[in-house]
Amino acid sequence: MAGLVVNGTQVSYIGQDCREIPEHLGRDCGHFAKRLDLSFNLLRSLEGLSAFHSLEELILDNNLLGDDLVLPGLPSLHTLTLNKNQITDLESLLDHLAEVTPALEYLSLLGNVACPNELVSLEKDEEDYKRYRCFVLHKLPNLKFLDAQKVTRQEREEALVRGAFMKVVKPKASSEDVAASPECHYTPLPSASRELTSHRGVLGKCHYIYYGKNSEGNRFIRDDQL
Repeated sequence: MAGLVVNGTQVSYIGQDCREIPEHLGRDCGHFAKRLDLSFNLLRSLEGLSAFHSLEELILDNNLLGDDLVLPGLPSLHTLTLNKNQITDLESLLDHLAEVTPALEYLSLLGNVACPNELVSLEKDEEDYKRYRCFVLHKLPNLKFLDAQKVTRQEREEALVRGAFMKVVKPKASSEDVAASPECHYTPLPSASRELTSHRGVLGKCHYIYYGKNSEGNRFIRDDQL
């Protein structure tokens, strides 16, 4: 099958522009696959994933998955990446993952509205991201890595005490707001230095995240891989 790469228990079906998981993929590979990479497709649904009973790693980066995302029960899944999709409702997603992926230890949501980040929205800052991490760890306390960053003991302790109060509210956007808002291009410059007539010095910091295609699904490094 064109586009399919199989290496032992690792199955990749990348960049095939498929809108759903092909039935033959589950039929041919579902019984042995432990790692499945479906990144750079056009997936809006994960129907058909139930054929992959023994998955341990699932890569779904750069698709069109939204808040109606439904995963089957995957009791052995420890790694899940959903970078650059269309997820906005963080709490709903985390509640679902807590129910269907009890062994989850590595999760990445970068590039979704649900993950507040300076490079996704100019209105977000580092404090927004810290609150997000605190809330995620409150909901999924067994995580070891979140968005390629190792979970620290301090973060765990804070999540126990304050996590329930760090809820990230789903943004509300009407069609009128979208139509009225001018197109916004990302710039690393702070707001004080974006005007051409402003010459005041500005000191700030910025976090960069690489979304390169060749790096997708390879952002978690565990102790046994060192």
